[in-house]
Amino acid sequence: MKLSHVPLRLATGAFILNSGLNKRNLPREAAEGMQGMAANGVPPVKNLDPVTFGKALSAGEIALGAALLTPFVPATVAGAALTGFGGGLINMYLNTPGMTAEGSKFRPSQDGTAIAKDIWLVGAGLSLLISGLTSRKKIKI
Repeated sequence: MKLSHVPLRLATGAFILNSGLNKRNLPREAAEGMQGMAANGVPPVKNLDPVTFGKALSAGEIALGAALLTPFVPATVAGAALTGFGGGLINMYLNTPGMTAEGSKFRPSQDGTAIAKDIWLVGAGLSLLISGLTSRKKIKI
């Protein structure tokens, strides 16, 4: 891991790991609410049992957070995973009614600001991904 990646991976990894740990024992009602929002961005999740969805979400966030915090996970892997996760959140934001300001496809409404800010996860993921891809040594044959 590059020293320059440490702050980025530490900030995103700790945040996402904590989020996943806090979702370990979601009440069914809370899982249903999160599932409803998630289905706006990833429609197939609506077919899951809400408790199963909550457990999968928790496990996914824990795994992603841990991967970001683990030094031997390559930047390309961590960056691709973080970009995918952040992209899913942004897709959910863009497809959930009331999240964008009236007359705008992108500008957040008051309710959408909390989710729209997750664009930083996409930026962080892309930074890691690009850095990992461009720092590979070229092998001459």
